[in-house]
Amino acid sequence: MTEPATLDARATLGAVRAEVSKAIVGQDAAVTGLLVGLLCRGHVLIEGVPGVAKTLLVRTVAAALDLQTARIQFTADLMPGDVTGSLVYDSATSQFTFRAGPVFTNLLLADEINRTPPKTQSALLEAMEERQVSVDGQPQLLPDPFCVIATQNPVEYEGTYPLPEAQLDRFLLKVTMPLPDRETELRMLTAHAAGFNPRNLAAAGVRPVATAHDLAAAADAVGRVYAAPEILGYIVELARSTRAAPATSLGVSPRGVIALLAAARAWAWLSGRQFVTPDDVQALAPATFRHRIVLRPEAELEGVTTDSVLSSVLTSVPAPR
Repeated sequence: MTEPATLDARATLGAVRAEVSKAIVGQDAAVTGLLVGLLCRGHVLIEGVPGVAKTLLVRTVAAALDLQTARIQFTADLMPGDVTGSLVYDSATSQFTFRAGPVFTNLLLADEINRTPPKTQSALLEAMEERQVSVDGQPQLLPDPFCVIATQNPVEYEGTYPLPEAQLDRFLLKVTMPLPDRETELRMLTAHAAGFNPRNLAAAGVRPVATAHDLAAAADAVGRVYAAPEILGYIVELARSTRAAPATSLGVSPRGVIALLAAARAWAWLSGRQFVTPDDVQALAPATFRHRIVLRPEAELEGVTTDSVLSSVLTSVPAPR
């Protein structure tokens, strides 16, 4: 029997989706991916061309959950201290004091993260994994919840730095935000013609309908979703198949296996179930695995993509019944 607290938490997350839909049109997969990331206390990488509302999505989710958000525009001259914060000399006290950087927030939007050198990208690694940053050898704890939502442009690579595999592996999901179809784009334009202002979400009717406490309760409920031994074995076989695929030079890591279990649990819970099904695993496998796979150069020249590899893996590995 489902506990009343679980029902309340699920209803609250449903209300968050309704609020987000007031500003975001036609990006249901991205909205779901961001909610799954928050429920799993993970981080999300969003890929899409400019102008598909990546920044607006993060701001709207933060507003609906009453969470703090900060945005960093990653550029070639951005320094690690610009992200984490640094020690500043106070002439009044003749001492150095720590001035927190924008990473000290709940939802951190790392905009165009691949436009900054690896040294600055790596400044996020400790924050993403340990939920803290170290300045002058002293750890500084980050707020709870803390989630990095990074964006990158899939079509413009001049002046960019590919994310290291170690950093990519720390993103729970990689979701894509495609260009809208004609009907969706027309709905967006109609809303703007009627006065919608993406810089004023309150005027658009977006209201806080949940809090960090509600999100924590929902995350605890997700952690109690049951995954049968057959489901665990299925997830492992999927990951092992990516490592054995002829087109890959690097398959999914053990961290990716754990990530898929967490994401499938969150999806099952959002779908109203207290147990994971093979369909839950298959639904979240592409978003969980696609950024953890490295293709062989010859496979890329032949037009093979990570999504096509995953499609083949999902087709070839038998699902439990």
